[in-house]
Amino acid sequence: SHGNKEVFSCRGILLAVQWFWDRGHKDITVFVPSWRKEQPRPDVLITDQHILRELEKKKILVFTPSRRVGGKRVVCYDDRFIVKLAHESDGIMVSNDTYRDLQNERPEWKKFIEERLLMYSFVNDKY
Repeated sequence: SHGNKEVFSCRGILLAVQWFWDRGHKDITVFVPSWRKEQPRPDVLITDQHILRELEKKKILVFTPSRRVGGKRVVCYDDRFIVKLAHESDGIMVSNDTYRDLQNERPEWKKFIEERLLMYSFVNDKY
């Protein structure tokens, strides 16, 4: 949302990570589809892509798998990675997604998602 739905803003990810880091949270994991590493296309803009590589080197960012089949991109369902890790590590999920479909997938996830989902917004560069 930092890119106003016009571009994928890697700076927005960094601002969010920094907000939690500054408050003493050191066990932070960011999931991003691996195709975000690719050269951006005019219809899928991305800014400050180098930030992704820097966060990956610091072991804060994890790229979720994707591949090409017959020239088309096939991506995994990264929401499942997010909910599974948060549940297993007793963490929180920072997202504006309600994970409604995953609430029905596993009974133990429903209550967890309801209680551990932190939604957010940006006002310019303020997280």
